[in-house]
Amino acid sequence: MARQSLFLVLMLLITPAAMAEAEVNVDPWEPLNRRIFAFNEGLDKYILKPVAMGYRAITPDPVERGVTNFVRNIYEFNTVFNSALQGRPADAFDSAGRLIINSTVGVLGIFDVATRMGIERNPADFGQTLAVWGVPSGPYMMLPVLGPRTVRSGSGNVVDAYFSLPSLHGDDPALLAFAVVETIDIRAQLIKADELITGDRYIFVRTAYLQQRDAFINGGVIQDSFSDFETGEDFEDF
Repeated sequence: MARQSLFLVLMLLITPAAMAEAEVNVDPWEPLNRRIFAFNEGLDKYILKPVAMGYRAITPDPVERGVTNFVRNIYEFNTVFNSALQGRPADAFDSAGRLIINSTVGVLGIFDVATRMGIERNPADFGQTLAVWGVPSGPYMMLPVLGPRTVRSGSGNVVDAYFSLPSLHGDDPALLAFAVVETIDIRAQLIKADELITGDRYIFVRTAYLQQRDAFINGGVIQDSFSDFETGEDFEDF
């Protein structure tokens, strides 16, 4: 629950004035964001990236794909109710079908049977729901460990985290284990993206994240420089 608590504390610091300023300046907290970014870079350099690289080195591709499928299947639950809240009942129905099929025939989502049956993924999160409801993006911010967010996407993450299947299960050890698996899986997918970063890393990451969120909110599918080039799968931030 530490992730949700951190988000809640940060959300309480957001003022209407800051939201208004974000309409003109997307990154009004850049000095602070850069310091947090430097901390995250150090954490990534000495812990996250080495672990992710080791994971990719020793994990067979089919197993790695299975882990990714498992994580994505967990969040199909969130996609169901977010699609419904956005007024997309057909997508909500398809996502519910994906969750049921992959959780059963696909062995807890390890195998993406639903896609093979022609039921495509239509990921949705609460940040996207807020955008559909007309909530402005708000300032860009860099969170310790969690990385880039906007006020809107960060607020959405709070809701998605509380209403994810691991949180609803109420088992803290299981929730922690899932968070570790999810973090390693996401970082492993981003290893290829490291090669694309040029110039000011902070600006590059900020621009890529904001473009990614814009594409996700407006199209529902992300196809950008943060794709996993080996698997061809798209990566979205939830």
